Amino acid sequence: MFAIIQTGGKQYKVKPDSLVKVEKLDAEVGAKVEFKALMAEIDGKVTVGTPETNVKVVAEVTRQGRGTKITVFKYKPKKRVRRKIGHRQPFTELKIISIG
Repeated sequence: MFAIIQTGGKQYKVKPDSLVKVEKLDAEVGAKVEFKALMAEIDGKVTVGTPETNVKVVAEVTRQGRGTKITVFKYKPKKRVRRKIGHRQPFTELKIISIG
């Protein structure tokens, strides 16, 4: 059993009791979040498309955090231009409770 959900402009394949890191959501830790499945496979039967699937995916927010730091370095040769900045992307970790 699995489903494909969309959040933050990305699609994720989720299974029950799995942990998924998605783009930051405005939800408190412990809150329940519902997603509409774009595709779902339940008991060997596959349903695809938004009008046909009435499958909801329920997830619980387990934590809010920030990812590892990446370094962005911009450089223009022969111009003495250098710019070094860092970035940490915020995320929300979800635990998938049920698909159905």
